Amino acid sequence: MGLRSQNNPIAAYLDVFSNSGTDSASEAVPPAGLTATGGVINDYTSGNDVYRAHIFTSSGTFDVTRLATGSFPNNVEYLVVAGGGSGGYEGGGGAGGLRTNLSGHPLATGNPSFTASVATYPISVGGGGAGMDAGPASVPISGTPSYIGPSDSKVVESTGGGGAGNFLNNAGRNGGSGGGSSTNPTTLGYGRNPSTPGPAGGPFAWTEGHPGGAYSTTPYNAGGGGGAGGAGYGPPSGSGGIGAQVLIAGPATTTGVGALNPGPGEYQWFAGGGSGGRSPAGTVPGGVGGGGSGGYTNETTPGQYATGGGGGGIWSGSPSDPTGSGGSGVVIVRYKIAQLAGTAKATGGAISFSGGKTIHTFIQSGTFSVPSPGGLSSVDYLVVAGGGGGGGSRGAGGGAGGYRTGTGLPVSASPGSYTITVGSGGVRGLSPGTVGGSGNNSVFSTITSAGGGGGGGAAASGGVSGGSGGGGAGSSSGGAGNTPPVSPPQGNSGGSGHSSFNTGGGGGAGGAGGDGGPSAGGAAGPGAASSISGTSVTYAAGGAAGNNTSNADGTPGTVNTGNGGDGAKNGPVARNGGSGGSGIVIISYPT
Repeated sequence: MGLRSQNNPIAAYLDVFSNSGTDSASEAVPPAGLTATGGVINDYTSGNDVYRAHIFTSSGTFDVTRLATGSFPNNVEYLVVAGGGSGGYEGGGGAGGLRTNLSGHPLATGNPSFTASVATYPISVGGGGAGMDAGPASVPISGTPSYIGPSDSKVVESTGGGGAGNFLNNAGRNGGSGGGSSTNPTTLGYGRNPSTPGPAGGPFAWTEGHPGGAYSTTPYNAGGGGGAGGAGYGPPSGSGGIGAQVLIAGPATTTGVGALNPGPGEYQWFAGGGSGGRSPAGTVPGGVGGGGSGGYTNETTPGQYATGGGGGGIWSGSPSDPTGSGGSGVVIVRYKIAQLAGTAKATGGAISFSGGKTIHTFIQSGTFSVPSPGGLSSVDYLVVAGGGGGGGSRGAGGGAGGYRTGTGLPVSASPGSYTITVGSGGVRGLSPGTVGGSGNNSVFSTITSAGGGGGGGAAASGGVSGGSGGGGAGSSSGGAGNTPPVSPPQGNSGGSGHSSFNTGGGGGAGGAGGDGGPSAGGAAGPGAASSISGTSVTYAAGGAAGNNTSNADGTPGTVNTGNGGDGAKNGPVARNGGSGGSGIVIISYPT
C-alpha cells in the first residue's frame, strides 16, 4: 500500500503526486499551502491539520515563493522574542519582549495579522545584552529587538529586555520586560504592558512583558527581571518573572525549541526573567522560560539562548565573576499546509521533508524515539559539537567543534529512544588575555563529536586541543585537532602564533588554521559542507585570529554551526574573545 504502510502520513501528503488510483483519490489532500524557505523547518500535525514552522535562531530571510491555493489561507502565525537584558551587580535582567498572533493564545490580543505575499521578509533575531564584570562601575546592557520585515516597514517588532539595576550606578531599565532593582538605586524597570503603569509608556494595544521586581533586605535580595508571563519578584526570593509557553513550533514534548519547564517537561517556553543576586550565598533559579539564575558570587548564569531569557544578577563578586548575559531571541513563523491525520514513525527535534528524506534537526538536546517495531533500521547522521571560544587580548581563534557524518548507522533498539546531546559553545576568553574555553561534546548513539579547543590568549599561551584545535597566541603552537582520534578525522589543528603577537587561526573541519605572521593573524580553518538537511550548509569553521593592529572584541561563532569564536584584537583597551557557536545534530532516513 506504499507510503501509508510506513505510518508516515505527512510524507504521504508530500509525495502525493507519485501516487495513483485510489491512493491519490482518498488518502491525501493535494498540496495547497504556502511555499516558503528559511530557518530550520519543522513539519508537524496538530489534530487533522499539518503545519510547517520555520524556526530562526539567528537572523535570516523568510522567502515566500508561492501563495496558497483553494481553501488554504495565506495568513502566517508568528512568535517574535527579542534578546533578554543582562544581569547586574545585584538586579536580574528583564526578558526580551514577546509578541505572537497565534490563534487562541492569550497574548495574541492587539498584535497585527500577517498575510503573506510572494516576497522576501527579512528576519532579525535580537542578541542578548552582554554580561558585565561585577562591580559598581559596570553598566548592564539591554537586549536587542527582534522583528519580521524590512526595518522601514516591519510586520511586527518586539523590544529588547531591560538591563538590570546595578548597585551605586544604574536603575533597572525599561524594555520588553523591565530589569530588576538593585538596593541602590531602588528603581525597577517597566515592561511594555497596557495594564502596568510606568515610565515604559503606553498605552499599548498589546503586551510584551512585565516590570522587574523591587529589592528586599530580609534576606538581602535584589529584584528579579520581569518576564512575558509575570512581573519579577522582590521579597523574599528575587526570582525572575515567569515566561510564556507558545506552542507554535511543534509538539510540546519533543521539539527541543525554547526552554523546558520543570514540571511536566514541555518545551516552547520563552522570555523568563533573570533572577537577582542574593546574600547570604545561594542560588535563585531563573524565571521559567530561559531566565538566568542569580546568586552571591559565581552562582549566576546567563539567559538561555534562543529564548529571550534575562541574565542572572550577582550580589558580590570581582571581574572574574561576570554577571549573566541575556539570552538571544528567536523568531518562529508557521502556516497550514495540509489536512490529514496520523502519526510519524519517529519523533524528536524539528522534522522536515526534502528529496525523499525525513529529517530530524536538533538545535538543543532532546530524544530521538522510534516508537514502531521494525519501522526504522538505520539512519544517516551529522553530529557537530560546540566550537571553542576565542582567546582574550590579542587572542587566537577558537577551534571548530568536531564534525562527524555518515550513513547507515543502525538504530536496532526499535521501539527505543536515543538521547541527543547538542554541545554548547566554549566561553569567550576575557581580558587581560585568558584562554578561550573549549566547546562541549555532541552525542548521538555511538557517535560522539568532541568540542572545539579554545584559542590562546595574550602574549604566549598555546591553543587547546579538541575536535579541531584552537590557535596559538604569541609564538606558541596551536592545539591538535581530531582529539580524541576517530576515523575519518573530525577536525584539524589550529595555527601557531607569531612573535609579533599576530595569533593563529582556529582549526576547522575542512582544514587547519593558518599560522600568524609578522603582519597579520593566521586564516581561520575552513568548515565542511553538508546537504543532509536538504540544503547545502557549511558547519564547523575555525575562529578568526586576533592581530596586533586593530582594537575590537572577537565575534562569537554562529549558533548551531559549531564554529569557533574569533580571537580578541589588540588595542589600548583590553578586549574579550568571541564565544564558540553551539553544535547541532541532524538525523535523516528515507521517507
